[in-house]
Amino acid sequence: MSAEATNPEARPEALPELRRRGRTRLDLRRLGRAALLGPTPRDRLPDAIGHVAEAHRAHHPDADLSILRRAYLLAETSHRGQMRKSGEPYITHPLAVTLILAELGAETTTLTASLLHDTVEDTDVTLDQVREEFGDEVCFIVDGVTKVEKIDYGAAAEPETFRKMLVATGNDVRVMSIKLADRLHNMRTLGVMRPEKQARIAKVTRDVLIPLAERLGVQALKTELEDLVFAILHPEEYEHTRALIAAHAGERDPLPGIADSVRAVLREAGIAAEVVVRPRHFVSVHRISLKRGELRGSDFGRLLVLVGENADCYAVLGELHTCFTPVISEFKDFIASPKFNLYQSLHTAFATSEGPTTHVAEVIVRTRQMHRVAEAGVVALGNPYTSPQQAESADQIAAADCEEERVDPTRPGWLSRLLDWQQSAPDPDTFWDVLRSELAQDREITVFRADGGTLGLPAGASCIDAAYAQYGEAAHGCIGARVNGRLTSLSSRLSDGDTVQLLLAHDASSGPTADWLDHAKTPAARIAVSSWLESHPDGARPADAAPRAPLSVIGLRSGGGNAVADLPDATVRLAGCCTPVPPDAVEGFVVRGGAVTVHRVHCATVAQMRAVGRTPVAVHWRATADCRVTLLAESFGRPHLLADLTEAIAREGVEVVSATVEPPVEQRVRHSYTLQLPDATGLPALMRAMRDVPGVYDVSRA
Repeated sequence: MSAEATNPEARPEALPELRRRGRTRLDLRRLGRAALLGPTPRDRLPDAIGHVAEAHRAHHPDADLSILRRAYLLAETSHRGQMRKSGEPYITHPLAVTLILAELGAETTTLTASLLHDTVEDTDVTLDQVREEFGDEVCFIVDGVTKVEKIDYGAAAEPETFRKMLVATGNDVRVMSIKLADRLHNMRTLGVMRPEKQARIAKVTRDVLIPLAERLGVQALKTELEDLVFAILHPEEYEHTRALIAAHAGERDPLPGIADSVRAVLREAGIAAEVVVRPRHFVSVHRISLKRGELRGSDFGRLLVLVGENADCYAVLGELHTCFTPVISEFKDFIASPKFNLYQSLHTAFATSEGPTTHVAEVIVRTRQMHRVAEAGVVALGNPYTSPQQAESADQIAAADCEEERVDPTRPGWLSRLLDWQQSAPDPDTFWDVLRSELAQDREITVFRADGGTLGLPAGASCIDAAYAQYGEAAHGCIGARVNGRLTSLSSRLSDGDTVQLLLAHDASSGPTADWLDHAKTPAARIAVSSWLESHPDGARPADAAPRAPLSVIGLRSGGGNAVADLPDATVRLAGCCTPVPPDAVEGFVVRGGAVTVHRVHCATVAQMRAVGRTPVAVHWRATADCRVTLLAESFGRPHLLADLTEAIAREGVEVVSATVEPPVEQRVRHSYTLQLPDATGLPALMRAMRDVPGVYDVSRA
């Protein structure tokens, strides 16, 4: 059977915080007695699902409960005679899981599948029976939650079960909603298990289920799972935190008084808002104690301000920052930039004095719709495939219509990446290790492609990750990238909002090098690079040349070209560091020997000269238009490239004074050309012509 349970009273200390919130708890003994009474008349609901019906109707007043009645009767009869390890009828488990989802606002189809989620796995009920009785949707969800047979998979059963659930979640996110609620109830009732098995289940919950709850935005489940795991895996820290909370309960809490002050400020400003004090859960108190050391009274909770519209959130923020002293470092705007798990809110903090004592209150400001999504995540959004015309309730219609707050939950970026790379990881151990590594990434960034599309990547991802996310195996030939218009190496880390243009070689033999694994962060990139290296043990790329010396550009040449210095009889030279040409703004400086060296005014050398007190010499250009300039060309290595570049230069009527080609590095080649132009105005056209040569991806002045 899939659930390990005990009487919740066996650990009365496990969730005092949840009891303070007033969350409904199941009386498993009463439900067990009700379940044993057997079928009920067809004209009313069984007593055992009265809790579920009440919670469901609170969110969906017009919901049809008849399907829930039929699902309960099938679940009760099929599980009859099965007992949990605590000695209670097994039906209490699917009832408890269904109640958790009903309280979060799940729609009827989810609750129906939840009641049946263990029937196919633990009873004689088949998927065909579920499909015939309840339809394809319920059948798909039940199948997605059903574990694979251990007799078929052995030790690989657990990772393969999660693989199956994740693939099903890619098509219907409600599969994972039920799995999370299922794990929460099992964690609540884990006390009868052996300590080593409790620890094993808690570790899987910590490494896989809690990160999934975070990514799906189901904070209500995530926070309770965190506390339960905390109690099992870190009992000493848990007891210390419990002692801190118990000690605080006997002291005066400043937050209610601060909440009254906030209500008065908002009432005077004419902003309709609800202000409540939200106690921190155990793990949150533990984290804040590690961050701040000794805790103050206001550290044990936060203020939650609920308003009607997005604009009201910013109005509240303005009043708080005007009437109190804001702690600017604590301000975060997750409304303008929502988190990747649908979360939206404004976070801020302010300081307020009470006699000689100063308290810092943390505040969360959000709309009521944001609050529903923040607590229940994808569960609050109902059926992701429901149109506004098919929605069961006003809440579902609001969720379906609200494009700003309702992002399609079935294929967020992290889930699409996960579904892609899992296909390349057939080995269960590799899949399991990489899955936990992927889920350990707690932040996501969005980068823009050169063609206008976007890529969702984990924080800390490099250009290598972006290459494999965009091109798949074709990224083996990637040799560089432009980030925000600047050429950079593939190992460069990307930041949220960067624009990345990936440069691919045309050589079919190109491939990654072993050091790519040091910079690849996403599983897809690491698996692809590792596979390529295994299939090419001798490598395909030529060995890198020795590190090249700094490019020596021809400059500081005798004669100043068209430059004339306002210094009689002075020899004028054009600086090689910036190669000025007409009509650049220029300045000159007298150097050793009395010569005047001419630089562009924005050249770094000009700033250095001024810093050491050198006096600039005025310089102007003669009326003649010819000039000399040094250009750098970056390109892929290929045959006949030098010939094609010099031909392009010749077609523009430009004389090549000298040319230098450096040894290739990672199939990239740097050329430098010193050119004599008949007219300086032709320089932009010349640089465009050079960039148009196949294989050339950058041309710039030295």
